[in-house]
Amino acid sequence: MLAAGAAFWFYKPRPPRLTLAPASFEQLAGWREDRIAAALPAFLKSCAAFGAKADDRPLDTRPAGADFGKVGEWRPACAAAAAVPSGDDKAARQFFETGFRPLLAGNNGEPEGLFTGYFEISLNGSRKRGGKFQTPLYRKPPDPAKFTRAEIEDGALAGQNLELLWLDDPVAAFFLEIQGSGRVKLAEGGATRVGFDGANGRPYVAVGRLLVDRGIMPREKVTMAAIRDWMAANPKDGAALRRENPSYVFFREITGDGPIGAEQVVLTPERSLAVDRAHLSLGIPVWVDAQQRFAPDPIRRLVVAQDTGGAIKGPVRGDLFWGTGDKAGAIAGATNARGRYYLLLPAAVANRLAGK
Repeated sequence: MLAAGAAFWFYKPRPPRLTLAPASFEQLAGWREDRIAAALPAFLKSCAAFGAKADDRPLDTRPAGADFGKVGEWRPACAAAAAVPSGDDKAARQFFETGFRPLLAGNNGEPEGLFTGYFEISLNGSRKRGGKFQTPLYRKPPDPAKFTRAEIEDGALAGQNLELLWLDDPVAAFFLEIQGSGRVKLAEGGATRVGFDGANGRPYVAVGRLLVDRGIMPREKVTMAAIRDWMAANPKDGAALRRENPSYVFFREITGDGPIGAEQVVLTPERSLAVDRAHLSLGIPVWVDAQQRFAPDPIRRLVVAQDTGGAIKGPVRGDLFWGTGDKAGAIAGATNARGRYYLLLPAAVANRLAGK
């Protein structure tokens, strides 16, 4: 029984909020060692994306907590970037140090966050159902939010001419949804690319966390490769586990180069980053400084925010694109790091956001 005058105190976590603190390039560990010029092609792709807009348009309309400036405030930086000699790290470093200011990102002042990796997965498929090709890859339906994963897997979209391709492996199809893009070798000959074209809006449930919570796999052993191996060895249980993630992704066929990120530019291996667009604008150069869990070397490199992802949530959260194929997949699957990132912004934008 409570004593007289006793009170209940309930802890309510603060909602995620991007905070920015002034920093200097001297504070960016590894800045002098990175191949800064390797990030310039990615930045120039972003420049082409937002540079076609009018000067008075915002860089990105999605972020709710910060004003990352108008296109006109970024246009001089884009023009200067185009003039930097290709492959010249000294000139590229000087370009950023001269025209940009780093701001340390935080979630309500807490700068540490999670960094993972993704890649363009390789799959086998067919344009017609038959033989081993029994797993459908769906186009976006008129009402994408109508059904859960389980309902879709049970045939809710069948017979509506929404099947884009048929794949030979349901596990690979599931991981294609996680990665968001893939290159499919076709049984009819040749290959095609597919890319993210929306989702059903249901919450994303990480199957790796379910495996840990149920004691099936120790946390320190959870990698993408380990999850895939477990699903392959336990097909029935793996299928049931996948159904517990109600989120479902739809795809479109991509012609030409790829993969294409949310900014609608071709992603650059090792230099494109997926972020939460609710907090960060696409197109922003970002310095990542994070320590790996499964590898001794830290991730310290300049990247550009060019993509998003269903599991990428929060002001300090990044998913690094590693490229296409098995080698990139092995690196991406093992990427799990804790660290921080700094946003590199044109001086006028940075000074405004820092309150100067």
